[in-house]
Amino acid sequence: METKNIMIVGVGGQGTLLASKMLGYVLLSKGYDVKVSEVHGMSQRGGSVVTYVRYGEHVSSPVIDKGEADIIISFEELEAARWLEYLKPGGQIITNTQQVEPMPVITGAMEYPSDLIAKMEAKGVKVDAKDFLSLAEEAGNSKAVNICLMGRFSKYLSDISDELWQEAIEKNVPAKFLELNKKAFALGVNA
Repeated sequence: METKNIMIVGVGGQGTLLASKMLGYVLLSKGYDVKVSEVHGMSQRGGSVVTYVRYGEHVSSPVIDKGEADIIISFEELEAARWLEYLKPGGQIITNTQQVEPMPVITGAMEYPSDLIAKMEAKGVKVDAKDFLSLAEEAGNSKAVNICLMGRFSKYLSDISDELWQEAIEKNVPAKFLELNKKAFALGVNA
C-alpha cells in the first residue's frame, strides 16, 4: 500500500491533538504502520498549529513535505489556505468555515481574506467546507468541533468502520463527555 499523508491544521487550542490521537488509533487498529508527529506551531499563543499523520505498509517519518498531503483537515478557513501548498494535486481539503482572526487582522494591519473557499476551488482544489462549529454547538459544546471534523473525515476512509471510530472516541475521550462527542461525530458524518 502506498503511504498516505494527512495534515490536521488549526489554531492553538482547537483540538488537533485529540483528532490526531483518534486517527492514529483507528489506523493502528487496521494494522497500518502509523507515524504521528507532535503538534507543531504556536498552540499556547493561539497561533497556527499542524500535526502530520502518515500511514501505510512501512512509514519511516511523520513529516509531510510540500505537495505530499492527500488530505488536509482544517479547523479554520485561513489555515486551510495557509497550508495549501502541502496538498498534492487531486488532494482533498476538509475545512470548518469558521474564521479565526490572526493578530494582524485583530490589530487592523490587515483584513481577513475574503472568499477563501471559492479561491481554493478556483485553483482546482477539492474542498469539503461545512459549518462544523454550529454542529458542535448542536451536539452540546463548541469544543467538539474537532470530533465533528473527524466524523466528516471518516467518510473519506471507507475501509474503517463506524464501530472502530466509536471505539476510538471511547478510548480517547473522558467518560463524562462521551455521549456529547459521539453525537458530534454523527453530526459530522451526516453533514
